[in-house]
Amino acid sequence: MLPDHPRLYRSLLRELTRAAPSKPNRTIVSNLRALLEQSRLQDARNALLFLKSQREHQTLVERYNPLSSLTEQERIRKTANRVGLDVPKASTT
Repeated sequence: MLPDHPRLYRSLLRELTRAAPSKPNRTIVSNLRALLEQSRLQDARNALLFLKSQREHQTLVERYNPLSSLTEQERIRKTANRVGLDVPKASTT
C-alpha cells in the first residue's frame, strides 16, 4: 500500500459513518478496501468526493427547504400558517 491509502481509507470510512447513522454496510466497506488494494486511487477519491457532496447537498436541502422532511399534512398546515391561515379540522361524522 502507498502512504496515501490509509488516510484515504479512513476518510472514506468517516464519510460513510456520517452518511448512515448505523455501522457502514460491510459490502460497501469491502468494495472500498478492494479499490485501494487494486491501487485504484482515483476511483476511491471519486467515491470520497461523492459521499462528501451528498452530505453537503442534504445539509443545504434541510437549510433552504425545511418542510421537505415533513409529512403531507404537516406541510399543508405549516404552509397555511406561513400566510396566516389555519387548516380546518376534519369532521369525524
